[in-house]
Amino acid sequence: MISSTGRKSFSPAKIFIEESVSRSAWATRIMAKFPQIEKEVIADANALLIEDAARHSDEKSLLLARQRGPFLRLCPGTQKHLCCLYYNLDVAAGCDLECSYCILQGYLTSPLITIYCNMDDMYGELGKRLARSRSFHRIGTGELSDSLTFEPVTELGAELVVFFADKKNAIIELKSKNVHIESLLGLAHNRRSVISWSMNTEAMQACEEGFAATIEDRLLAAAEVQRAGYRIGFHFDPMLDHPGWQEGYRDVVDKIFRRIRPENIVWISLGALRYPAAFDTMLRTRHPRSKIYLGELLPGMDGKLRYFKPIRIEMFRKMHDWIRSYSRDVFIYLCMESRDVWQKSFGWAPRSNAELKRLLDDQVRE
Repeated sequence: MISSTGRKSFSPAKIFIEESVSRSAWATRIMAKFPQIEKEVIADANALLIEDAARHSDEKSLLLARQRGPFLRLCPGTQKHLCCLYYNLDVAAGCDLECSYCILQGYLTSPLITIYCNMDDMYGELGKRLARSRSFHRIGTGELSDSLTFEPVTELGAELVVFFADKKNAIIELKSKNVHIESLLGLAHNRRSVISWSMNTEAMQACEEGFAATIEDRLLAAAEVQRAGYRIGFHFDPMLDHPGWQEGYRDVVDKIFRRIRPENIVWISLGALRYPAAFDTMLRTRHPRSKIYLGELLPGMDGKLRYFKPIRIEMFRKMHDWIRSYSRDVFIYLCMESRDVWQKSFGWAPRSNAELKRLLDDQVRE
């Protein structure tokens, strides 16, 4: 069995607890994991975040706070690009893996990692939404944080697996570059959870993905959750243009299908490196040794820096062909690309966001 033993587990320099959640069962449980760490109760989490951003501290401290807005948000998508109408469940903000290309570095200016502790509000919100809605919901926790990197601290992934086990109109997807899967094994998940891994070439993992688990460890973890009966997803996003990318990505595809049965893979997504132009200087400053800036990046229709379209199409087309050499049925889709790029990469394109949503929903409906 794969274990997180040997993987770097998050340990905060200090824990700040917002007074409004200081007595919650969730905050109490998390604090108990760190009996020796200094703790401080504060009145207002927002004031601390502003103050901490101004200090530009490099220490990774933990903030236990109340989520003031909704937990569940529809992916905003990008104009003139197809969007799968995915729902993001914002349970945390921040990550400890320090990948060079991560756009959270630009959106989340504080080094504090925030974990929300008003979980009764979250479950109430989810329960009401799913009880009232006739549409199917694909929900994930991996937008503002990695879904499993804090699992040893929160055990939230396990709780969500249990919560969604009896839901007929929804699934939860836990997407990660880490391998903290122990809490998920042995649960009665009823295949209403998808455990997914973000993938890259081994060369890019080694130089661009900070403290993330190795590609080999991710595949070992995927094989373990397969044995536990889970559905599995893989996300090659962002794909990075670099010398040897063809051999590197093809090798990872080969290793996936040697470990994971195609019938257990619900989807594989592809997306090329992209980030807002305003982040370029910040990313170069924080990661001066990164190689991702050597690629030909140009402003796209959405204002983000992207590879020249023919480069993206070549990468997507080759990945599509390599995956299809193993399975004609695994669903492959592009993240935030135009119908034109879909058509030139795959030979077909969804007619609309709604059609792409339906196609993905169909992979995980009962």
